[in-house]
Amino acid sequence: MKATKNILLFFLVHSFFAVYGQSTDLARLEYTNIPLQGSDNQFSRFRISGNIPFKLNDKGSYLVIETQYRYHSLQVKDPVPFIDPQGLDALQTYGLALGYTFKINQNWRFGAKFGTRMSSNFEASGIEADDFRYTGSFYFIRTSDKSLLPLKSRLIVGVQYSNPASIRFPLPILNYYRRFKPRWSFALGTPKSNIKYFFNEKNTLQLFVSLDQFYANLQNDRIITQNGLTQIAENISLITVVNALGYEHYFTEHLLYYAYAGYTLLNEIRLRDKDQEDVYILNDQNTFYFRSGIKIKI
Repeated sequence: MKATKNILLFFLVHSFFAVYGQSTDLARLEYTNIPLQGSDNQFSRFRISGNIPFKLNDKGSYLVIETQYRYHSLQVKDPVPFIDPQGLDALQTYGLALGYTFKINQNWRFGAKFGTRMSSNFEASGIEADDFRYTGSFYFIRTSDKSLLPLKSRLIVGVQYSNPASIRFPLPILNYYRRFKPRWSFALGTPKSNIKYFFNEKNTLQLFVSLDQFYANLQNDRIITQNGLTQIAENISLITVVNALGYEHYFTEHLLYYAYAGYTLLNEIRLRDKDQEDVYILNDQNTFYFRSGIKIKI
């Protein structure tokens, strides 16, 4: 049962990286807060990201540079069986990726993306090899005829590969979106499945299930002894599946504010060893989830 659960989570996380990289965001500024249930611990995140497209020709070909920075703060106030929990309160991620996309025909587009992320608590001197993670993906996007607007649909299929990873083979990408009535749309896939209602062109309300996560290297390993067993924790991760209600307000056609509030269906913060096996679970109770921000999108 545990092995099945870990495989499912792996597929969700890696599909998250792949599909999330194909978003229509040009820039985003965001804050997330997860007050951890049943403890005094708390997780929060500040994020800023941007996608810079460069037009290559008049046939729909673009080169895209993706940048991002995330600051994760995990305030550990509960007793833990290891020294220096304060080293978990400043987990940072720097990301850089290069993407290329072109139109195959009127309805189909091809894209590919390769990049790296450096995610660590940076508590030692300098940068380590274990701080880096490399990803690559390619995908096909099918969009409906623009003459059908506002009714439209979008299908994304492809594969993605990450290293280091506990399962070392490419994973599938699958995501489908459809605006089936002028005031209604839905999306199925990862990282987000939702149903959305459009009050008008400036205000929307949605009910969704979404995946959120982070991963960071611990430059100074934590030695943890429990029940006579001593293990070494080398990284930390959070995996959250949240069911939430979301509101969006468009200031202009491309600039919007969003606020999401909900409750988690799965919420785990774990310290893991070099083989990605659990060493210590900091929290695994479901809790409230809040996220809001401003973004510019195509």
